Amino acid sequence: MTAIRIRPAVPADVPVLRALIDASVRRLQAQDYTPAQIDRALESVFGVDSQLIADGTYLVAEADLIQGGDESPKAKPKTIIAGCGGWSKRKTLFGGDQWTRREDDLLDPARDPAKIRSFFIHPEWARRGIGSMILKGCEQAASAAGFSRCEMAATLTRVKLFQTRGYVAIEPLAVPLGDGSSLPVVRMEKQIR
Repeated sequence: MTAIRIRPAVPADVPVLRALIDASVRRLQAQDYTPAQIDRALESVFGVDSQLIADGTYLVAEADLIQGGDESPKAKPKTIIAGCGGWSKRKTLFGGDQWTRREDDLLDPARDPAKIRSFFIHPEWARRGIGSMILKGCEQAASAAGFSRCEMAATLTRVKLFQTRGYVAIEPLAVPLGDGSSLPVVRMEKQIR
């Protein structure tokens, strides 16, 4: 079993994160969204949010791969990013840098829920508990920052995962995609303390 490490994302990770997000959306969300919705969402909604990276609230899951099956002590592993996700102390509920409806005002932890944001797992690393590890890290950090609740806009693909982690569906949302179409998501919430 490959060990997974969770660490804060840094600006140098952005090119890898862009490729990971594209692969994740195209392969893992294909059963819930049409190809046109996926294309429009990648253009206007899904993507890297550099504000989360600057705030230190975007996490990546790293794994070391031994190349060529060489498991000798001298083998040099290659470190890859298998997933990403974050939490936010800002009002924006979803969307990467290209999302035009951003609200970067700070939230009040005494009354507002922290935002769980931008979760993507590389398809080759799906269903290995990586999303749950990142989510746990996000919830712990949000709680340490004084938040008692978290909310998110979950893609249809991720609703079941988040329900198993204690999130409750609040309402369906339709995210406008710029061409007159929309992307259905579900606003979900959880008490974290």
